Amino acid sequence: MKYDDILEQLKSMSNPQAVNAMARFGIQTQNAYGISIPQVRHMAAKIGTNQQLAQKLWESNIHEARILAGLIADPRKFNKKLLERWVMGFNSWDLCDQCCNNLFRNTKLAWSKAKEWSHRPEPFVKRAGFVLMAALAVHDKDAENRKFKPFLSIIQHEADDDRNFVKKAVNWALRQIGKRNPELNRHAIQTAQKMLAHPSASTRWIARDALRELQSAKVQKRLQQNSG
Repeated sequence: MKYDDILEQLKSMSNPQAVNAMARFGIQTQNAYGISIPQVRHMAAKIGTNQQLAQKLWESNIHEARILAGLIADPRKFNKKLLERWVMGFNSWDLCDQCCNNLFRNTKLAWSKAKEWSHRPEPFVKRAGFVLMAALAVHDKDAENRKFKPFLSIIQHEADDDRNFVKKAVNWALRQIGKRNPELNRHAIQTAQKMLAHPSASTRWIARDALRELQSAKVQKRLQQNSG
């Protein structure tokens, strides 16, 4: 499919009611068509990997075109400069999450960027750092536990950021790391318990919410079964 054809198809799929719903969930809708993720994924499957086309779609500044770009881009083509260019284009939590889960986690810089971005002041760049932590915890099956332990220290240090899009990502990272295996579950619970004593309301909320899941019978049973 050609660039102009894709933009035309995206425009033809626009759904004003869905755009209104997106806005209610805090998604930036200025350049959005209201197309569902399954629809965008269907288009991506037809197109296949195409870095040149992905870059053009990203530069269109159309919300769904950028999500599509993250699905068809080649992670092997991303260096520090290109990753920085894309992450600075994040203006919505869903675009951040889609790019991190579909693309950034597969780049060779995913682990280093998770650490670096988690300290950045820009809300969606900082969110990207923690979303990457969560994505790596879920998808990088071969990673050793020692690679995740520094993430827990970062989570504890940065959890006092009370911006909604940031603190939810910090919470997400803590929970996903803690659900990976019994050892990391213990470390994540210890981290959360330390955070309960922090004066920051955001830090305490993250800790309480994470502990509710990490200590639940459902999670503990699954971890025991998987380790047996």
